[in-house]
Amino acid sequence: MAELPTPDLPPARCSGRFTISTLLAVEEEGRGPYSPTEGPGCDSAQPSLCGSTLCTRTFGYNTVDVVPAYEHYANSKGVGDPRKGRPSLADLHSILKPDPGRLHSPVCDPQWSNGLPEAGPEPGLEEAEGEPGRASEPEPVRFGWVKGVMIRCMLNIWGVILYLRLPWITAQAGIALTWLIILMSVTVTTITGLSISAISTNGKVKSGGTYFLISRSLGPELGGSIGLIFAFANAVAVAMHTVGFAETVRDLLEEHNSLMVDPTNDIRIIGVITVTVLLGISLAGMEWEAKAQILFFLVILVSFINYLVGTVIPATAEKQAKGFFSYRADIFAQNFVPNWRGPEGSFFALFSIFFPSATGILAGANISGDLKDPAVAIPKGTLMAIFWTTVSYLVLSATIGACVVRDASGSLNDSVAVGSVGCEGLACGYGWNFTACAQRQSCRYGLSNYYQSMSMVSGFGPLITAGIFGATLSSALACLVSAPKVFQCLCRDQLYPLIGFFGKGYGRNSEPIRGYMLTYVIAIGFILIAELNAIAPIISNFFLCSYALINFSCFHASITNSPGWRPSFRYYSKWAALFGAAVSVVIMFLLTWWAALIAFGIVVFLLGYVLYKKPDVNWGSSMQASSYNMALNYSVGLSEVEEHIKNYRPQCLVLTGPPNLRPALVDFVGTFTKNLSLMLCGNVLIGPRKQKMPESRLTADGHAKWLMKRKIKAFYTDVVAEDLRSGVQMLLQAAGLGKMRPNILVLGYKRDWRTASPQSLEDYVGILHDAFDFKYGVCLMRMKEGLNVSRMLQAHVNPTFEAAERPENGTGSRAAPSTGDCTALASEQQASTIFQSEQGKKTIDIYWLFDDGGLTLLIPYLLGRKKRWGKCKIRVFVGGQINRMDEERKAIVSLLSKFRLGFHEVHILPDINQKPRPEHIKRFDDLIAPFRLNDGFKDEATVNEMRQGCPWKISDEEVDKNRAKSLRQVRLNEILLDYSRDAALIAITPPIGRKGRCPSTLYMAWLETLSQDLRPPVILTRGNQENVLTFYCQ
Repeated sequence: MAELPTPDLPPARCSGRFTISTLLAVEEEGRGPYSPTEGPGCDSAQPSLCGSTLCTRTFGYNTVDVVPAYEHYANSKGVGDPRKGRPSLADLHSILKPDPGRLHSPVCDPQWSNGLPEAGPEPGLEEAEGEPGRASEPEPVRFGWVKGVMIRCMLNIWGVILYLRLPWITAQAGIALTWLIILMSVTVTTITGLSISAISTNGKVKSGGTYFLISRSLGPELGGSIGLIFAFANAVAVAMHTVGFAETVRDLLEEHNSLMVDPTNDIRIIGVITVTVLLGISLAGMEWEAKAQILFFLVILVSFINYLVGTVIPATAEKQAKGFFSYRADIFAQNFVPNWRGPEGSFFALFSIFFPSATGILAGANISGDLKDPAVAIPKGTLMAIFWTTVSYLVLSATIGACVVRDASGSLNDSVAVGSVGCEGLACGYGWNFTACAQRQSCRYGLSNYYQSMSMVSGFGPLITAGIFGATLSSALACLVSAPKVFQCLCRDQLYPLIGFFGKGYGRNSEPIRGYMLTYVIAIGFILIAELNAIAPIISNFFLCSYALINFSCFHASITNSPGWRPSFRYYSKWAALFGAAVSVVIMFLLTWWAALIAFGIVVFLLGYVLYKKPDVNWGSSMQASSYNMALNYSVGLSEVEEHIKNYRPQCLVLTGPPNLRPALVDFVGTFTKNLSLMLCGNVLIGPRKQKMPESRLTADGHAKWLMKRKIKAFYTDVVAEDLRSGVQMLLQAAGLGKMRPNILVLGYKRDWRTASPQSLEDYVGILHDAFDFKYGVCLMRMKEGLNVSRMLQAHVNPTFEAAERPENGTGSRAAPSTGDCTALASEQQASTIFQSEQGKKTIDIYWLFDDGGLTLLIPYLLGRKKRWGKCKIRVFVGGQINRMDEERKAIVSLLSKFRLGFHEVHILPDINQKPRPEHIKRFDDLIAPFRLNDGFKDEATVNEMRQGCPWKISDEEVDKNRAKSLRQVRLNEILLDYSRDAALIAITPPIGRKGRCPSTLYMAWLETLSQDLRPPVILTRGNQENVLTFYCQ
């Protein structure tokens, strides 16, 4: 089927994939396009199909099939590159036809095998880069896992808490509980790191960092809200870290009495100057920013080494007076247990103080667009950063707890002889008496009192100050880079209004310069406040909110069992991820409960906005996979439950054709099925399958989008059939899934039945018979102005239910329906219908003439529950005898009250069997006259012969037998005109024509007579004679 003949050609090197159009064009000239090497021929494929060209040694025969290649699965390509892909199914399965519009010469790329380039270039081929006059674009800067992720995360994790608070926490909680606090914090960050690793290795990661990971996993709703608050939190964190640096500088100036203005304004001045310098580094490009981060990293390493060296240097008298005695086992033993002091002297209070120092693990992921291979760099760099920072925290708490006592006076006069009387504490054994200040709790030094203990212990104190500078500035710089990168990706996705301006990128790295400036302005604003104690908890909660959602993303993607969840990083657990998400939320409330509530409030507000706007994005999120899982499980579970009348729902198969051509029919059914039951819009494409299948594929999405735009909760399906009736039979039998199957057929009334072809009339009435055969209820809708709006839309119509409005071409064959693209179909102007407008205080009149199981009552009841129809009064009309009107009315009222429908106005029609007016009888006779056989004086054989070719014709015998039934329809029409001329809607039980005994024309004459000359919409409803209402509670 897909094989091509192998022509004889002189030997040549096969080095590229030829297009199908090229092959065909060359074949027509009598020569083949193949260049055999070792075999008789060479594989070739479709033009737009790029990849490897293997000779016949690969398959053993000549074919347009291709081997697997990377290009076939990549959805991105450079500007101007030819479209690359595999042959379509039509190319392999159908007869190949030349396409003159796509004829071009085959492109000979370097030979590939299985999508990977073979070693060594092919002789005789010149590189395109060498072409004169073609400027090569500079490659953007890309970082590996060390420089791009590990160092960046370590710098963001390390902060002032490492230098100023960890010694104090060790004194309060003791070494053992401090290690527990560290390990608890690291457990959360490690689980989050594993979740990040799993998500980032489940496909190609682009720029956008945390926002990209969450939005592509959980969808735009949660991803968008977290992206916005995470970018804002990073922008404010720039101010927080900068103020931390400014306060340290201010303290140094105070020590030397060198304040510029006053303490508060000095912080503002220093902070603005600092953040401006950091902005300049960021605007210089990621390469300069990375160099600055390496410099800060080296400074922190030197300060850390300086501290460790200081712990082994013998203590001077000044340091001993401040509580430092080098490594001592008894000091370690005493500091191993807790000694709670002050209002913050509790485990969870200290945990809330320390935990922010364990955050910062997202700094590497936030610049995912600037990494060489994010799938490798993010897991490796993040986990290594967590490991090394954890080691540093544990080492620091253990070493300083083994060297420094909790209380010291700092006075050289407190030295005493070893073993002096009245001296208490460990320091007495080393010749120092700190008893007095310890008892008065007035000691200025020691682990419990002096925040600068690391600086005191270190070999050279100013290096610790340099380390504090490096930690604060590196964290500020990391946040200054992260915020614009995340915000840029969010702006490009256009989930929120008025932010698209900041999505523009500049330079080879697509730097978000506008985002940098916005972050700079936000940071300046918060620096000028110079007091961030109230804002810092909110920032921590925003980061924790991100951790919780990242962990939940990993758990949710795992639990949905989606085949698309295939992370190459295997060392994660969905239950650990769920635990990490729960713990992150708990920690949010432990840190600051009011800040946690604010964070949740903002997330819920932004979530609600995206849910309301419904952005047109599709990222294959785990929410979609979860929706599928839930739908599948519930559908299967529903199939295991026996049906009960109490749970009956009108599930409608609506024969709309293209839904946009019959909006009134769509709106009517959509009104009473919305949020209640199934609605399925069916369309029969009549014609050859080969011709109609492309049309079906082309328009199906457009019709579904049209329904969504009209806010109709319905499905759309179409079938290709040779004629209308066989297509509807397919839908009646195959539509639906399990218990979610239609039980009512809804279609428009055939207004043109008198002028339509006899076969189309037979098909129409036959569809009604088929519906009853398949145990469907039937609902026919007739409107005075008709249902089809195709002439107003100036579009072709699918030849289905109103053949008179179907265009015909010159040969009498059916014209092809319009196949406009789905975008134009979904964006076309929506036609308004009566079912979209407020009905006011009109009436809905129900003519329950035959007991069909209650469907005639149920549909108007459901319609009346909707807001637009809620003010309408529902009236029920029932036939009866004039001498028993009261009894019959009471019986119907009693029955309706048991159904709890709320129908209180019941009318008995005693004159329903009266003879209609002569002029109306004559109008009916004139209506059926063209379709009569007029066989009254012919013998039976002649009549049968006449009926054989014209089954729709009405014999005189059938007219006589059904005379009473015919007159009943004429009389009913008179009653409808008398009672319901001004109603909003008329629902009536139609008669049923017995199959094989009632000609289609006679049945249509009944329906025509019954519903003619009525202004309101008429709904002819007939159930399948099974109960749809019950007054029992079990």
